[in-house]
Amino acid sequence: MFSELWKNKKPIIGMIHLKALPGAPGYAGNLDKIYDLALADAEALIEGGVDAVQIENQFDTPFLVGSDIGPETVAFLTAAAAKVRAYFPEIPLGINVHLNGPEMALAVAKAADAQFIRCFNLMNAYISNSGYVGASAPALMRYRRAIDAEKIMIFGDFQVKHGSHAITADRSLAEKAHDIQTSGADAAILTGTATGIAPDVNLIGGVRKDLKIPLLIGSGLNENNISRIWPKVDGAIVGSGFKKEGILSEPVDREKVRNFVLQAKLVG
Repeated sequence: MFSELWKNKKPIIGMIHLKALPGAPGYAGNLDKIYDLALADAEALIEGGVDAVQIENQFDTPFLVGSDIGPETVAFLTAAAAKVRAYFPEIPLGINVHLNGPEMALAVAKAADAQFIRCFNLMNAYISNSGYVGASAPALMRYRRAIDAEKIMIFGDFQVKHGSHAITADRSLAEKAHDIQTSGADAAILTGTATGIAPDVNLIGGVRKDLKIPLLIGSGLNENNISRIWPKVDGAIVGSGFKKEGILSEPVDREKVRNFVLQAKLVG
């Protein structure tokens, strides 16, 4: 499905970071403004030349984990995603629910006619900033079949940012990547240690060589390192790298997107 959707090109997926939604401590009380900002970022990303957009509840901090995520988050994220789909019907759309709410994300994707979801922890386990996060794939893959969502791709992180992976320290990065593949995921995602931090470029090749599914870079790809990293991966999810001054809370900078897309084409 990955190659069918993007015609064998490396997709650049731009992030739409929703401001805090109802139920989160930071919610400012103006839903229309949240939706308007999301649509403005979507427009800037699409006009800048990205191949897809992904929407998530980035500012619902501190994040709840898994089944603690409330129905209000699912409802308002669905409403935001549906607006993006309605205004921009041709762009591939992805969904991510913080923190590791993949079944919620899949339900949102099904309702909003999205093409893929991101899951921070498909296999193994880690200690996130919000607590323990276990493997999602066993339940998620069954849920995908149960709601007839098998045409929605699942992209899975391994050794994901914002957490400690000491409990799986006896397993290599390549082994964890292979677990994503065997779980039935459609792509694997490698990140650095935090938002805006790229993974060690020397690790990417070792991970990529044994994978039969696409490997995406999930954090830290920018104009300064694209020439070193882009040739080694099959696509990228870019968030803070497209923001003004690289600041996560700022709006998407259309010119930064255009320059990045141009650089990616030149690098190949």
